[in-house]
Amino acid sequence: MLRAASGEPADVATLRYRAGGPDLRALLLAFGFALALASAVVLLCTVRQAHGAASLPAGFVQSRVAGGLTAPTTMTFAPDGRIFVAEQAGRLRIIRDGRLLGTPFLNISRKVDSAGERGLLGVAFDPNFPANKYVYVHYTQEAVGTTPAHNRVVRFTASGNRALLSSEKLILRLKNLSSARNHNGGAIHFGTGGGLYVAVGENANPNYAQSLNNLLGKLLRINRDGTIPKSNPFYDSASGKNRAIWALGLRNPFSFAVQPGTGRIFINDVGQSTWEEINRGVQGANYGWPAYEGSETDPRYLAPVFAYEHGSSSTTGCAITGGVFYNPAARQFPVEYVGDYFFADLCSGWIRRYDLATDRAVGFATNLPGPVDLDVGTGGNLFVLVRGSGSVERIRYTGS
Repeated sequence: MLRAASGEPADVATLRYRAGGPDLRALLLAFGFALALASAVVLLCTVRQAHGAASLPAGFVQSRVAGGLTAPTTMTFAPDGRIFVAEQAGRLRIIRDGRLLGTPFLNISRKVDSAGERGLLGVAFDPNFPANKYVYVHYTQEAVGTTPAHNRVVRFTASGNRALLSSEKLILRLKNLSSARNHNGGAIHFGTGGGLYVAVGENANPNYAQSLNNLLGKLLRINRDGTIPKSNPFYDSASGKNRAIWALGLRNPFSFAVQPGTGRIFINDVGQSTWEEINRGVQGANYGWPAYEGSETDPRYLAPVFAYEHGSSSTTGCAITGGVFYNPAARQFPVEYVGDYFFADLCSGWIRRYDLATDRAVGFATNLPGPVDLDVGTGGNLFVLVRGSGSVERIRYTGS
């Protein structure tokens, strides 16, 4: 499985695809994406996917929680059970009691650049949210005057179902973006130790991923107020904001997940030519991009926990998106699912689960029109954010 990455990264559009031609992109624009795929076979397979029920194992059923979302990118649960869903153009929506609220929690669309893969990409709740009401978002600030577009993490204070716009506080400003509109990464999550982790793509410049002189192509760790922990692995060898680097060598980490209890991190890194990766988050790790994608034996780099090839089957794809560990407070799935890692591919439309104990991945769901994020509710159900249908779907177990 040793494969060296080669060639310049393609100038792709929304949500991590490789070049396929403007005629193919036009097909998916009608479907709600702005994509270019590695092959016409994969693209056409995606376009044909129905908006109906997914195919699931015996004993599992799917139901729609809410629809009406426009180009959603990520979701997360508030401590009180509300679902917060980010729309790429800059609106943060709330689903409460199975209903999408008409007024967004936050609408910053006037300042968000949502071209290509840019936009509102991440949302996280402060570990002390019940007391301080802090909500963090990661978005692309549009160019203003002579200031180029750039990604940033900001914090808002919630007041019921609305954010107080006057409470906005800049937590982290990233490097100015180039004219390339892809490889932004985007996910943000708090770790079990209270640090805020930020996934950042290399902005279509592979060399950035190996440099300690910028924050691109990295997983970052900062304190909740934006300061940088002195325990970060490159605190003494990097300078300024670059001390926030926690791991490097990533191409486009669109999503990652933190396992409840253990704090284990799995990073989903979207590949270029052949492989999609799940990487184990390790402080100071180098994942090898752009020298490699997929598994490798070079001791300088940490090989993926799991990688799958590009294609259009139930085990291949072209863009790994959402991922979540199944460790709910109350188990609803059979016991053998506990501790498994669910992950999705956007264009093949499936969800698979990786069993850490056996080091195997098996199928779980197919026929989803563009799953972009996964989460587990406190009741133990699996929730799927589906971009193609603009909806949140719930999967629960009804067997004995």
